[in-house]
Amino acid sequence: MKDSQQPPLGPAPSALGPDPAEGLVHVAAAALVDGEGRVLLAKRPDGAHQGGLWEFPGGKLEPGEDIAVGLRRELREELGVDPLRHRPLIRVFHHYADRRVLLDVHRVERWRGEPHGREGQPIAWVAVDALRDYPMPPADVPIVSALQLPPTYVITQPQLHDPARFLRSLSASLDAGAGLVQLRLFDVPAGEFVAVGREACALCHARGARVLLNGDPQTMRAIGADGLHLNSQRLHATADRPVAHDDLLAASCHTAGDLAQALRIGADFALLSPVLPTRSHPDAEPLGWSAFAALVDDAALPVYALGGMQPSLLDTAWRHGAQGVAGIRGLWIDAT
Repeated sequence: MKDSQQPPLGPAPSALGPDPAEGLVHVAAAALVDGEGRVLLAKRPDGAHQGGLWEFPGGKLEPGEDIAVGLRRELREELGVDPLRHRPLIRVFHHYADRRVLLDVHRVERWRGEPHGREGQPIAWVAVDALRDYPMPPADVPIVSALQLPPTYVITQPQLHDPARFLRSLSASLDAGAGLVQLRLFDVPAGEFVAVGREACALCHARGARVLLNGDPQTMRAIGADGLHLNSQRLHATADRPVAHDDLLAASCHTAGDLAQALRIGADFALLSPVLPTRSHPDAEPLGWSAFAALVDDAALPVYALGGMQPSLLDTAWRHGAQGVAGIRGLWIDAT
């Protein structure tokens, strides 16, 4: 979207381009999102590495170059635009047979100029839901998942004392903007669970939100949920992706090993916790933002920050590599 008035969102990251001696190709890439929610893709030249595939525009950082500076330079050179409002979306490390790459990807929603292929490359504006129809280099695939996920992941209260009040609270949370919900209920008889789960899924779908069940695939299908959320115990008991690729799969993680297992079974995204102290787990040692960022750096999938989160921390979460924030208390609206 063209706009000459909007300032950049939050402070620019301070990471710099790597020393070439390290053998890592550090790329600043952009997901330009227009007013209709479409994303710009560019096609790589046939003779280039991963040639003929579609990618998110950008290019190699110079040694010591700031990411925001390199992003601006690359978008001017490739598309003839100046980014005016952008924020971190995802960082992806990928090992090809002949090179290692790090993609520092920013979501760009305001720019000056009209994007066009200044180097003769074809470009296309693509609806988010259609991005997977365009063949891409493997390193670009996690960017699609990040674009298809909202910035917040709402987790329901675990106890179902009053089904009517629960559904009112869910409705209020959806009214507040929830687009992705984890249905997490404990100690509910199977028959009642399925009945409430179906109502919850219907309510979410009517508002355009998606639901993941914290449970098993059979119950997920019985209630009409959009995917499955694995707790850490189920994550490590799972050898292969337990749901279809059209379904969403998420996992609760606390360590680098958990994140590696989530990636191994093909999870679409993960939660990493606890980032900050929480009232529900006062004895748990929080990771803190620096440790969170270090763990997420090695995870080639979107990761939500969990533990002490609220919407006001979104900027901080983005700057530390998070897809967004997840939680109960800070996001779930408890209706009366």
